[in-house]
Amino acid sequence: MKNRLTAFLIFLVAGQLLAQNKVGTTAAPFLGIGAGPRAIAMGGAFTAVANDPTALFWNPAGISRDGRTQVLLEHTNYLVGTSYNFFGAVVTLDEDNAVGLSVTNLAYGSSDVTTVDQPDGTGEMWDANDWAIGLSYSRNLTDRFSIAGTAKMIIQQVWRESATGFALDAGLLYITPFNNMKIGMEIANFGTDMQLSGGDLLRTVSPDETVVGANSKIPAEYYTASYPLPLIFRVGLAMDVVNSSNNRVTLAVDAIHPSDNVQTVNFGGEYCWNNMVSVRAGYKSLFVPDNQEGLTMGLGLSYDISSRFNVKLDYAYQNYNLLKNIQKFALTVGF
Repeated sequence: MKNRLTAFLIFLVAGQLLAQNKVGTTAAPFLGIGAGPRAIAMGGAFTAVANDPTALFWNPAGISRDGRTQVLLEHTNYLVGTSYNFFGAVVTLDEDNAVGLSVTNLAYGSSDVTTVDQPDGTGEMWDANDWAIGLSYSRNLTDRFSIAGTAKMIIQQVWRESATGFALDAGLLYITPFNNMKIGMEIANFGTDMQLSGGDLLRTVSPDETVVGANSKIPAEYYTASYPLPLIFRVGLAMDVVNSSNNRVTLAVDAIHPSDNVQTVNFGGEYCWNNMVSVRAGYKSLFVPDNQEGLTMGLGLSYDISSRFNVKLDYAYQNYNLLKNIQKFALTVGF
């Protein structure tokens, strides 16, 4: 009964929070960029799979299910010259509890500062970065049901201006009796609004230029509007349709309801041979008008150096149609 009540409340709250859909009107849109080559290669259908450190992004309830301590590093040369980086670390406390740390960075690069009087540059450089740092805790309430939460700080910085926000994520994972099919749910980025501030917004002004002798050096600051974070609700299904000693085939599908875009569906699959070689494929952002995303695919290699030490290398290719196609790489160490 407690499990059913918790799931019902999650659906109820999510329905109220996501009742209005405002396309492109939130701060920190980088929070919607999917983490991990494995998840992206499966089309972003990972909410119910969620069993490696990228679960800290997709559904933190999955980190208490694996039973191992893992560290993942990802680097991606992203769109229009940006760079996406993700770090995830999961520490298993015991058979039912785990904690995790995630760090996400989207770096926009740097460029010359130019002015009207100095169009070739002033000699200064400007840059921009987005950061999200999260702490997660997950607990297995039963052998089939897990619940988790994440507290995170979000920072957006453009040269001398910056904005800071705080958010919470909540995730659920349930393993059904039907062929161990998994149901996963997550609400992400429920938090504060973000508003830019900084030294370049400070000015001195004259309250009334029509008055002779009026003080023209009154300190003032430009006002910037505040924007909410991109609230995201995910629900996913995943099942091993084949699971033998040497072969495993996993199929997964996710439905996503973001507050800053239209609803969409992701689906994908993974074939794993001998727990060593994996082949993945999927399709992302189905039903989105003028969708620039689509086909995804990737590979994974896993090697047990010892009975307790494992290394994984994952790769993903993501098609962006008219834009640059993306290739993701990640290294995972488990022990």
